[in-house]
Amino acid sequence: MNLPDTYIQGLVDGLAHSHLSFALYRLPWTDECRFVLQASGEVERPENIESLNGKKGFVMAPFRQSGEHPLVLVRPEVTACGWDEIGKALSLPECTDAIRAHRYMQRRPLPGLPEETGKRKYAEAFERFITPLREKRFHKLVLSRADTQAVSDGFSPLDAFVRACNSYPRMMIYLCHTPVSGTWMGSTPEILLSGYGSEWHTVALAGTMPMKEEVMPTEWDSKNREEQGCVADYIRRIVGRFGDGMTEQGPYTARAGQLVHLKTDFSFLLKDTGGLGNLLQELHPTPAVCGLPKEEAFRFIQDNEGYDRSYYSGFIGWLDPEGHTDLYVNLRCMEIGSGRATLYAGGGILPRSEVGPEWEETGEKMKTMRRIIQNS
Repeated sequence: MNLPDTYIQGLVDGLAHSHLSFALYRLPWTDECRFVLQASGEVERPENIESLNGKKGFVMAPFRQSGEHPLVLVRPEVTACGWDEIGKALSLPECTDAIRAHRYMQRRPLPGLPEETGKRKYAEAFERFITPLREKRFHKLVLSRADTQAVSDGFSPLDAFVRACNSYPRMMIYLCHTPVSGTWMGSTPEILLSGYGSEWHTVALAGTMPMKEEVMPTEWDSKNREEQGCVADYIRRIVGRFGDGMTEQGPYTARAGQLVHLKTDFSFLLKDTGGLGNLLQELHPTPAVCGLPKEEAFRFIQDNEGYDRSYYSGFIGWLDPEGHTDLYVNLRCMEIGSGRATLYAGGGILPRSEVGPEWEETGEKMKTMRRIIQNS
């Protein structure tokens, strides 16, 4: 994918500072960019995930909904596909006026920690997580962390988006900005829910190994297989409640950038597309980003992880109950602030886990976005 001309680049980068809400995204294995713009009014904040029933637009959902991090829906007042159409949409007076009015707005500052402090805090959180696991109070917990680093003065969100599209063809790439959520970008391999009409698809994705240069490793240890099996069992139960005719493919090794995961595909017939919000409420958060038992793990993470995940490990994408829906778990993502970007990553913790390999795994996952920052 080529970077569009400087006029379009300047408009997209300007929108990322403005009071308007928009999303730019590209689905896996395509070169077509899609643009969604809400050109008037405040971005919609549905009360809860179930309130998405019957809604259409670009969704950005946090890991835990709160006043500071609400569920947001960008209404599709303007949509476009491909750079030619996107350029015309960006030339609308609503866009150019908003960019001109807010050209000198600064993104909100993001906190940062020295790596030594971040590593110490992660180790402390790991101890809080591993103890109840070894006491068999949980079967699995997911521990994540954030790392804030500087970006160049001339950092271009659109340039980073195009680099990510070219670097990660297997992933869904997005750039989303609202005045409520801030500016986020991600490159995620994990479908939460996709489909059209009665035919729908979701996945169980867990377990992680690094690529060996360009060779995919395929020998998985028992820890990774057990972790992926937990996620698959959960997805299987939820899909069985909402759909019929479920079929499975996997688990198999799937590449995501310079990492590989264990993946199982689930296809099913959805009984009621008008109730997508109800299904999403049950799916999110999956054990792949939370743990088991789900509700207890969700509360434990809030009380013991040591920071707010914000929109990391929530879900993001296009929702349309009468058309095609493409929603992904918000992994390999970053929040873009004033002169900085905060990167997020996590990993599943089981009773046999050790802090060193888990720290290294989250570092490998952060490289997905870190490479994009360093090259922009």
